[in-house]
Amino acid sequence: MDDVLITAIAGGVGGARFLRGLLAHLAASPDPARRNARVIAVVNTGDDATMHGLRITPDLDTVMYTLGGAVHEEQGWGRRNESHVVSSELAAYGTGPDWFTLGDRDLGTHVFRTQLLGEGLPLSRVVERLCERWLPDPGEGKPSVRLLPMSDDDVETHVHLADGRTVHFQEWWVRLRASVPATGFRQVGVDAAKPAPGVLEALRDADAVLLPPSNPVVSIGTVLGVPGVREALRDGGAPVVGVSPILGGKVVRGMADACLSAIGVETSALGVAGLYADLLDAWLVDDDADGALHGTSVPGAAPGRGRVIARPLLMSSPQAAADLAGAALDVALATGRRPERSAA
Repeated sequence: MDDVLITAIAGGVGGARFLRGLLAHLAASPDPARRNARVIAVVNTGDDATMHGLRITPDLDTVMYTLGGAVHEEQGWGRRNESHVVSSELAAYGTGPDWFTLGDRDLGTHVFRTQLLGEGLPLSRVVERLCERWLPDPGEGKPSVRLLPMSDDDVETHVHLADGRTVHFQEWWVRLRASVPATGFRQVGVDAAKPAPGVLEALRDADAVLLPPSNPVVSIGTVLGVPGVREALRDGGAPVVGVSPILGGKVVRGMADACLSAIGVETSALGVAGLYADLLDAWLVDDDADGALHGTSVPGAAPGRGRVIARPLLMSSPQAAADLAGAALDVALATGRRPERSAA
């Protein structure tokens, strides 16, 4: 069997921890095809913002730091052993935003990224340069991972609030903590964005496409909004297996429930699955919280697709994350590639 190509669409903390678990599962596998697997993560950039003149890419950085062993584990994002001297100096000057604190180590990444972007490099090339430090080639006999931004074009998620304001997603998420109800989201620039080089090929050619438990509205949903991405998944031959971020009607972390409410979707495993119904070959739900759904099908899925499978979903430890990622991969590979739809 040839080496396996696995593509995942990822957001921030949940996607990063799932990917770390996937790499651990592959590295420990007795199957040489899995140990030599290539993993490509297509990462959301809709959370990106410019602050203090620096371009910030939160989801890309969270995935990169997590896989590179430098993340602040308790937070799930940012660098461990961080200091905040520069942010304190900026606050002393009265320059904001004061609700988005950048650590000194993290600032080094943002300065370098902004410098490279200013030199004319596209974001995908900048990510490659950053990953040369954090994700070096592991060598023969070990799985490799490559990070791709969903697009080289700027896309920013803005939130329409119930009080009439429209704010950047970061302000709603970090400063307001989603305390002001949202009435909708707008991914500014997504309609004109093009998938970054390699994204469509990674989705179409994969032996498995995995949707980790990331925010379904502003993370995975934003990636799927880039023209051509959803079509590549729906019409291509790669089996698509998703993992529910909702267990028993509750979010594990974050405020995905506030996002789902804003677009009128029920906070449930099947509610989220409905957002991907046209793509899914299988949907993993928690065996404890949603085990009664096992053996059913996702409403709206194509005939013969959208199987609901119950497995332990809580990533309570690195081993639990590896087991979850392995279970999702097992389902995808057992499904196998499907016939591709011919272009109209």
